[in-house]
Amino acid sequence: MKQIKIILFDIDGTLIDMNKKKISKKVLEALIRLKENGIKICVATGRPPMQVPRFPNVEFDVFLTYNGSYCFDKDQDIFSNPLKREDVYTIINNAGKIGRPLSLATKTRLVSNGTDQDLSDYYEISGQKVKIADDFDAVADGEEIYQIMLGCRKGEYDAVMKDVKEAKIAAWWDRAVDIIPLNGGKGRAIAGILDYYHFTPDQAMAFGDGNNDIEMLKMVGRGVAMGNASMELKAAADDVCGDVAEDGIYSYLNACGLI
Repeated sequence: MKQIKIILFDIDGTLIDMNKKKISKKVLEALIRLKENGIKICVATGRPPMQVPRFPNVEFDVFLTYNGSYCFDKDQDIFSNPLKREDVYTIINNAGKIGRPLSLATKTRLVSNGTDQDLSDYYEISGQKVKIADDFDAVADGEEIYQIMLGCRKGEYDAVMKDVKEAKIAAWWDRAVDIIPLNGGKGRAIAGILDYYHFTPDQAMAFGDGNNDIEMLKMVGRGVAMGNASMELKAAADDVCGDVAEDGIYSYLNACGLI
């Protein structure tokens, strides 16, 4: 395996055990050791920047948020790909017709026009609460929207996306969706990050567990699915490590000699 320069990690179900709601001591140790060994670490998540968790003694080098629609490091934006305004309006209208409130995500805020049980539970996964905004319409009209989140089951996908031209669903949970630009996704953002650092794909590794990580694993030299990952992701991966509940990342990196 060529010298790894950067490793990208999904958060929920990958770094964080969804049952325990926290990162393990072993995986935390792995992140610290990677940094000590000069390897850049990146979170690659559907979460907004303001919902990326802070881990003790760990400073990530790169943040890939909104499933790749907005990426940055501590110095500057690396990649920015907002939704088309017309599609934002269409999705808001479609969701309203089926009684689904939603959240619009900007660089700095999440604004919602209401909530329901699915949306509230989706926020709860990252320990957040839905905030209904008085200026929702103003944000929809005037700010760049990087992602739309709403409670949504598979049978509602067609209704939500009716007449939407340049956006797509990126789902990793069966009760809610993230809607991102059609030409977006973790894969395209990773290409931008690798170009920014002048790394080649075979100098990159990635870990994930959900179907929204498929593009990410295919864009790097070694894409690793968690033991608890979906069958689709495992089929797309170069390798499979242990379960998140069994410190799969730590064991895999240790076996590879990276920590």
